[in-house]
Amino acid sequence: MSVEDDVIGLSKENYGEKHTDHIFEIYKLYVEMADKISERRQSANSFFLSLNSAIVALVGYVNVSQDPASSSVLPFFSLVAISGMILCYLWYRLVRSYKDINTGKFKVVHAIEKLLPLHPYAGEWTALGKGQDPKLYLPFTHIETYVPWVFFGIHLFVFVGSFIQ
Repeated sequence: MSVEDDVIGLSKENYGEKHTDHIFEIYKLYVEMADKISERRQSANSFFLSLNSAIVALVGYVNVSQDPASSSVLPFFSLVAISGMILCYLWYRLVRSYKDINTGKFKVVHAIEKLLPLHPYAGEWTALGKGQDPKLYLPFTHIETYVPWVFFGIHLFVFVGSFIQ
């Protein structure tokens, strides 16, 4: 069964004369919901970026203000680094989850558009090469998934460094 089969409920003949009007209203609502998912995604990214930046700044501050080789500081570095790596993995999984939700939502949007006279999102996606040509469009998720791993690497460096000193 396809997404279109799941989206289409009643035919115009079985629904009545307001069929297209109601489809358009549902379409507008659904596009708005997809936009809200994107807003939540951005808020989550801002939260994790701020949290990881604060952790890195805290480690840097402690490293400068304390003797880094002090036995009391080493467990702190290890614990903070492990916490940071866990946060980065959770962040990455959240980014992937939001990507999957958006992918599903836009499949539904495209299916609803087939019932309407215009298909703006389908047209835009085609104009952007459906995300296959990075010269036309590089989906944000491709970039977005690297950021948690960059911070993961920083936290890993701190973790390994806490044992080397």
